[in-house]
Amino acid sequence: MSEYTAKDFKKGQPRWCPGCGDHFFLASLHKAMAEIGIAPSETAVISGIGCSSRLPYYMNTYAMQTIHGRAAAISTGCKVANPDLMVWQISGDGDGMAIGGNHFIHAIRRNIDINILLLNNRIYGLTKGQYSPTSPRGFVSKSSPYGTVEDPFRPAELCFGARGRFFARCVATDATGTVDVLKAAANHKGATVCEILQHCVIFNDNTYGDVYKKEGRAKNAIYLQHGKPMLFGENNEYGLMQEGFGLKVVKLGENGITEKDILVHDAHCTDNTVQLKLALMEGPDFPVALGVIRDVEAPTYNDAVHEQINDISGKKKYHNFQELLMTNDTWEVK
Repeated sequence: MSEYTAKDFKKGQPRWCPGCGDHFFLASLHKAMAEIGIAPSETAVISGIGCSSRLPYYMNTYAMQTIHGRAAAISTGCKVANPDLMVWQISGDGDGMAIGGNHFIHAIRRNIDINILLLNNRIYGLTKGQYSPTSPRGFVSKSSPYGTVEDPFRPAELCFGARGRFFARCVATDATGTVDVLKAAANHKGATVCEILQHCVIFNDNTYGDVYKKEGRAKNAIYLQHGKPMLFGENNEYGLMQEGFGLKVVKLGENGITEKDILVHDAHCTDNTVQLKLALMEGPDFPVALGVIRDVEAPTYNDAVHEQINDISGKKKYHNFQELLMTNDTWEVK
């Protein structure tokens, strides 16, 4: 039983628009941190710039709002310099995928032990409604009045392409699902990416309308659990099977299909082929995958750096500046 409560991690009065997904997510983050049980004094929350990047102000932990797109760089330095800190990086889809895209992929590639929380509302909210790197083709916004002519980034695709070992997804309004994902991220050693689907009620409301409410998730989402059959639907009447190199949705009972025919989720499989297909599923033919999609252990950058320092230091004849001065020929002037 954790000695902490959500209140121990709360600070200040959040200043977001009423109904913003950030409110929902912040409450879940406070609750998850309490259940994880790491002290506020051993936790750091670091963000860039944007609506979601105000979140560190509402955390009773070490916290820092940095500059646009640089949250991953600062988080990396924080973790390497303070390996015992649990580091959470807060980024929006604009902050994290546009100007911060390079830092994003390299933090994942290095497998630095930080938790990257990507709050994805498919819009620039703070700067008043421009399309973002995750806005769909044809999206009409302040900066694309006739619709975008670009295809969006898919965060899972970037994460997997950067050799990501952990990817999970949740919906901001789903408190239980969000807390479960955050706790799984905290328990994973290495870089984690949690994509949080949320609405900007002012500039991009209803962008995830199919799964934003509980009833919608029951019909249009699948909660993946390691070692469990991939079932979904209001009564778990549907499932996923393999078809060639892809996936297909089937209904139990039709054509003799039983639960034994349904794929079992393996989040720990080092071959990410099926995991990526799950992460990229989208309607109307497929459900949205929620929960932990990939969770594979690998050496971390921060551990490797300190191991290298210790290894090289142990072979040196000197261990401080004074000893360094004495390693070469010395003489005394009288």
